[in-house]
Amino acid sequence: MKKKLKRIFLTGLAVVIPVGLTLYILSFIIGIMDNLLQVIPSQYHPDNLFQVHVPGLGAIVTVILIFICGLVTTSYFGNRLVRFGEHLVGKIPFVRSIYQAIKRIADSLFMDKARSFKKVVMVEYPRRGIYSIGFITGTPNGEIQKRIGQKGPCIGVFMPLALTPTTGFFIIVPQDEVIELCMTVEEAFTLIISAGIVTPTDHPFTGNATSSPDRQGLLPLQDGDTETVI
Repeated sequence: MKKKLKRIFLTGLAVVIPVGLTLYILSFIIGIMDNLLQVIPSQYHPDNLFQVHVPGLGAIVTVILIFICGLVTTSYFGNRLVRFGEHLVGKIPFVRSIYQAIKRIADSLFMDKARSFKKVVMVEYPRRGIYSIGFITGTPNGEIQKRIGQKGPCIGVFMPLALTPTTGFFIIVPQDEVIELCMTVEEAFTLIISAGIVTPTDHPFTGNATSSPDRQGLLPLQDGDTETVI
């Protein structure tokens, strides 16, 4: 009876914890977006107009504003206005560096301009004989390639930390030392966040495990390919 009760309790935890954490994170994000409505004057605030608090209204307003910004930016005059604003921001020394770095990352992630975080790879890191899972972020520029002095091309890989995958290390690895994996990005993040407790489904693999990444599906580097993501 004791073992049966324990099994039932653990089964309940396995169901409640994911649902509870998901609801908590969603409520936290919605709460932050609702706080964005505080910039509206009190007489025009939705809570005062409707005489009732509408949960999630901030999230709806934020999504609508983002859509409107995207719609305006795609027009000719909106694009010119954005470029003019970026030109003004470029005149501010410290702010310019932060803005340009964030813009490059956002363009790579949302505008599909690079291969960033689209392929899961395995690298011998932090030393030989120990393998870590990472994500391809981009191709270092020509200066870095020349300074490294490798015979073959190198690629940038982000190595996330277990439990906190939003932090990690950015390393530059010779392309022939990178092993591409068949698992998806979502499966890799789940494996890293759980510290290996949750393993992804086995994927069919064809080919030699020691073959170069080019043969495993990595996009070959082209001459003059100097795009940098991070």
